[in-house]
Amino acid sequence: MSVLPEPHKAVLMKRASRAAVATAAVLLVAKMAAWIMTGSVSILATFIDSLLDAFASIINLVAVSIALRPADDDHPYGHGKAEQLAALAQSAFIAGSGMFLVLHAIDGIREGTAIDNSQIALGVMAFSIVLTLALVSYQHYVVKMTGSLAIKTDAIHYRMDLLTNFGVVIALLLSVAGLPLADPLIGIVIAVYMLVSVSKVAWQAIEMLMDKALDQESEQEIAEQIRSVEQVLGFHNLRTRMSGITPVIQLDLDLDGNLSLEEAHAIGKQVKNRLLEKMPEADITIHIDPN
Repeated sequence: MSVLPEPHKAVLMKRASRAAVATAAVLLVAKMAAWIMTGSVSILATFIDSLLDAFASIINLVAVSIALRPADDDHPYGHGKAEQLAALAQSAFIAGSGMFLVLHAIDGIREGTAIDNSQIALGVMAFSIVLTLALVSYQHYVVKMTGSLAIKTDAIHYRMDLLTNFGVVIALLLSVAGLPLADPLIGIVIAVYMLVSVSKVAWQAIEMLMDKALDQESEQEIAEQIRSVEQVLGFHNLRTRMSGITPVIQLDLDLDGNLSLEEAHAIGKQVKNRLLEKMPEADITIHIDPN
């Protein structure tokens, strides 16, 4: 888990969200023009993907802004789950576009497709690949530093966009070589990949909304830090979850019942500080139990 301070994570997440919206807008215009000039099903696939990317990225930008708001009277645990809600909304967008693409590709196989202005289309795809690759690289960095599920889901859009761009290049080259069915068939392959990828992220978002515990490695690290504090006899009722980018940790700490309240409080604070050294952004609640 990243130890980057939460304010720095917020800055990275906002930058990544804005970069995604700007990239989607540019790609949308370029691919719409390419599709109008070529009639390619594969280019239509990338246009639909970019159209949904634009909507999803806007949703993501709003959701990240909400998720990063501090706790208030109505939301004492913060607004972090807005990220998971955004991930589910984006997943629905992706799944819908995948199904639409399959149906359109089937029509293309039945009726046949002809691609015009292939050189223009190849130029647009090359531009799209370079721009998308730059965005995906930045998003990967932000996800690594923040662990943001919303940015991770958004990055899937653009990784798929990158894949579809390469697929379109192949489809265009094969169509020019006399294999027109390559265009709709590659469109179907892209759609299947979209559906498989989004199902994994959607399930992850659902698990986080259901307050799934942190991974086993993180919980083992928590246990080691607790036991490393002298005078700690043990602990129980460890409960963990993620609220957006914030790990939430709750536990009951077993201490000698003969300790004074002040001494017990000091040990509890020491345990909390040990945990914060490993997870500086964590929300930690410790209950002291005499033993």
